Amino acid sequence: MLAMNDANTALLVIDVQDSFKVGANWSRRSSPRFEENISALIREFRESGRPIFFILHIDNDPGFRRGDAELKLMDFVDFREGDPLLCKTTRNAFTSTDLQARLDALGVRRVVITGIQTEQCCETTARVAADLGYEVDFVTEATMTFPIAHDGDVLSTDEIIRRTEFVLRNRFARIVTTEELTGALSAT
Repeated sequence: MLAMNDANTALLVIDVQDSFKVGANWSRRSSPRFEENISALIREFRESGRPIFFILHIDNDPGFRRGDAELKLMDFVDFREGDPLLCKTTRNAFTSTDLQARLDALGVRRVVITGIQTEQCCETTARVAADLGYEVDFVTEATMTFPIAHDGDVLSTDEIIRRTEFVLRNRFARIVTTEELTGALSAT
């Protein structure tokens, strides 16, 4: 069983927003159980009384601009009045928000990374969190990505996920499953 000794753990739900449904990528997404996994983690964090932070990404792309109808959390997300909702303009959730100050004020020492996109905002947030001294759990199956095309070559979602786990594991984050994490949280 996964050891979860730190009661001061926060869940980061990064960029789970309708913005990603703009364009053709949505149908090629990874993680078919993404919604189910995010929902299970949110439920477990609520039941255990641990903090949850919801983060939205804002930039100049269609769907991500202030005022765009798609700039909102996806409907399945259990967001409640009073939950922190931070808006970021950088790839990581720390640099352009007050997330670190909020986490530190709560005594949080471990963060759990979930959201969209696996190799971009999620991975970048994990790296920055580790550099800031937080313990990091990366729940890959509660992240999502899309194939990346560049100069006629395409990286599949499986290749992206494998690479992300490979570079994060034992350097920046502990790679965990939704089941491992919910089980560990239930046990503490």
